[in-house]
Amino acid sequence: MPDWEKRFRAPRVALPDWAENAPDRSLFVSNATGTYELYTWDRQTGEQRQVTDRAKGTMNGFVASDGRTVWWFEDTDGDEFGAWVCQPFEGGPTVLALPGLEPSYPAGIALNGDGSVVVVGRSTDEFGYTVCVVRDGGAPVEIYRHHESARVRDLSRDGTLIALEHTEHGDAMHPALRVVRLDGLVVAELDDSTGGERELGLETRGFAPVHGDTRLLVGHQRRGRWEPLVWDVISGEQWDLKLDLPGDVSTEWYPDGDGLLVVHDFQARSELYRYDLGARELIRLESPAGSVGAATARPDGTVEYLWSSSATPPEVRSTNGLVVLDPPGFKAPVSVPVEDVWVEGPGGRVHTLVQRPAGEGPFPTVFDIHGGPVRHDGDEFMAGPAAWVDHGYAVVRVNYRGSSGYGREWTDALKYRVGLIELEDIAAVREWAVTSGLADPSRLVLAGGSWGGYLTLLGLGTQPDAWALGLAAAPVADYVTAYHDEMENLKAIDRALFGGSPEELPERFEASSPITYVDRVKVPVHISAGVNDPRCPIRQVDNYVDRLKARGAVHEMYRYDAGHGSLVMEEVITQVRLGIDFAKRHLG
Repeated sequence: MPDWEKRFRAPRVALPDWAENAPDRSLFVSNATGTYELYTWDRQTGEQRQVTDRAKGTMNGFVASDGRTVWWFEDTDGDEFGAWVCQPFEGGPTVLALPGLEPSYPAGIALNGDGSVVVVGRSTDEFGYTVCVVRDGGAPVEIYRHHESARVRDLSRDGTLIALEHTEHGDAMHPALRVVRLDGLVVAELDDSTGGERELGLETRGFAPVHGDTRLLVGHQRRGRWEPLVWDVISGEQWDLKLDLPGDVSTEWYPDGDGLLVVHDFQARSELYRYDLGARELIRLESPAGSVGAATARPDGTVEYLWSSSATPPEVRSTNGLVVLDPPGFKAPVSVPVEDVWVEGPGGRVHTLVQRPAGEGPFPTVFDIHGGPVRHDGDEFMAGPAAWVDHGYAVVRVNYRGSSGYGREWTDALKYRVGLIELEDIAAVREWAVTSGLADPSRLVLAGGSWGGYLTLLGLGTQPDAWALGLAAAPVADYVTAYHDEMENLKAIDRALFGGSPEELPERFEASSPITYVDRVKVPVHISAGVNDPRCPIRQVDNYVDRLKARGAVHEMYRYDAGHGSLVMEEVITQVRLGIDFAKRHLG
């Protein structure tokens, strides 16, 4: 088995979740069977048990606060439409957790300490967004409904207050916060939206983990980046924690409620800190250079975190110096380190990450464009880019405008010229890659999945002479059709990005849709798409492919039986292999 394939097949584990009132009972996700599924872990006995065994895999689950049950969202063939089910932690029958509710898209869920109160957010095309409360297994009571997106974020430890994020102001990318009681009565509001082109957003990080404590941890962007504040939802008092850290920070409570765990992201790398709320002191926690994918503070004061770098496969580590959860089986081979490059672009300096194969350039080069768009590439282990490096390609990853981690203005810059802004930054990095001697201009591959797949197809049409090949996975290809077919919360995000719907702003959607430029595509293009994808639905991809067929353009279309990507490693490997083989056949 080649190294690139071993990196996908090597067993991995995610950061374990744990029950707040039974911290020895944990739940984690692993691909040990070849498909990502949920596993329980009793830390006292060391026993691990596979909970789910579904053909398309399972990712969205949690262990209840009392540790008695495991919950997960069960959809159909990866379409993200379904219902919550649960099973005893020790094993037993799986039952419908909330039998009084019809299937929907999930929009958050929270349980009180003993599971007697469940607050569930739901989304359907017919009703928009609703929040229901279920007490003692009884009939669900709807307490909230709105056509704009909303989400359940947390329930106070005494089970009386619900934290919601909502976008009733119309911008799904910049939520406001509302705290309500179990009957829906509004207790408090926090809204930083301004009504202008550059909104401010808020995010809920959870109620204080102390019974009767009414403090809510909040992330805000009031100074142009993500920072924390603590908000007492009853008194209204706010404590703005001005941390002297560049870049973005995310926070969560320590279990004692006296401190915050801080994950600091800056220039594609992460650091960990504890912030002591009493002393107002920031204390750095030792962690290696690289990226922290997730972190949690344990009752004993230690911090467990999922760490990796571009060269080193992921590990679940602890600040006590130990590896917390070591998956069985062989280990993934290492890859090459990432290099940082800053390129002057039309909107400012663009941070770019580069991995080089052995030998002297210029190299055939893959521009591997990240999805989101509100996320960023970091110094983290990724089997896909490593596979291209093994095959002799340089890999360039661009944190274009729209990416997170570089401040609010950078993230929000893509609004109203969707796709075109990002491609300006990618074009600037492409010019650097060629003139620096890294990239062979005759063998440049534009590639990506989801939003990266969208930018790939849009780039092939708007920059037809810049690329030699395109590889688009799960893309938006025909934006207007995608809008009408996609799940409801994606419609809300698109309205925020474009400033309205396709009917209200047809010219903006036309300018940003790959199908507008499909007849200008000159190079071979490979497209893969899931037939059950609710985010980038298959019909709009078929529309684009039909246009390629009609003019005899060189292309291949691969359809797979899943949703927005696959949790089955064999399927993932198949798609990577198809992309590498396609490039080999057309580039040499």
